[in-house]
Amino acid sequence: MENYNIIVRLATVDDKHYAETITNEMEESAKARGTGIAKRSPSYIEMKMEEGKAIIAVTTEGTWVGFCYIEAWEHEKYVANSGLIVSPAFRKTGVATEIKHKVFNLSREKYPHAKIFGLTTGLAVMKINSDLGYEPVTYSELTSDDEFWKGCQSCVNYEILMSKGRKNCMCTAMLFDPVEAEAKIKAAAARAQAQQPQPVKADTVVTPEGELVTHRHREFKGNFKLFERWVRFKQFVLLKSFRKKDEGNGDRSDKKSLLSFFFFW
Repeated sequence: MENYNIIVRLATVDDKHYAETITNEMEESAKARGTGIAKRSPSYIEMKMEEGKAIIAVTTEGTWVGFCYIEAWEHEKYVANSGLIVSPAFRKTGVATEIKHKVFNLSREKYPHAKIFGLTTGLAVMKINSDLGYEPVTYSELTSDDEFWKGCQSCVNYEILMSKGRKNCMCTAMLFDPVEAEAKIKAAAARAQAQQPQPVKADTVVTPEGELVTHRHREFKGNFKLFERWVRFKQFVLLKSFRKKDEGNGDRSDKKSLLSFFFFW
């Protein structure tokens, strides 16, 4: 990233002139992926800059590179790191990782007791989140604030979300719980002091609907490849139910496609 002379920092009122560029790129990126993030206006992005609740990346020459902002929900019980976007010219430079780290630290600074969460379909973002201490969770562990979920209306998969009663969709929910993180740090310190090996606990299951159900004491980081496979399987299951309008193929085609998934993904 240093070769590109990129600076990742807190956004300020002096960055307002980037707002329209940012929202346009958010919209174009969502169209290209076939999924959506909450559609925001330039004025909303400007407000986040004024409030000191956004991270921006720019080159030393002033070219916009990337952006992300934070939102608080349920009286600051939950915080979302939202709208992560990187200019196409600067993707795969490591700048997204740097932005995510800084917006995560900003969230912890402003809302130290809040649970930090995000929804994403991007495996790269999921990997960054896992490195920060996020864990995959069910949608029921996220905010129940209707205003947050209204933001999904601009997504092409909104129909799937609502058909599942807001309990599942193409996005993967990930959560950082500061209480749980603190408990893990203390437990790790106690194990280190006692010179005991760290136990590996896994109690994650996938429901017939393709929903990931996880419980506390998860050990996620070492199993990312398996998680990546599950993400694709989940999306396969959810999309399959919406493709059943081709009813001429029946159950045989469903079985064939499911077998193809396991053998070729």
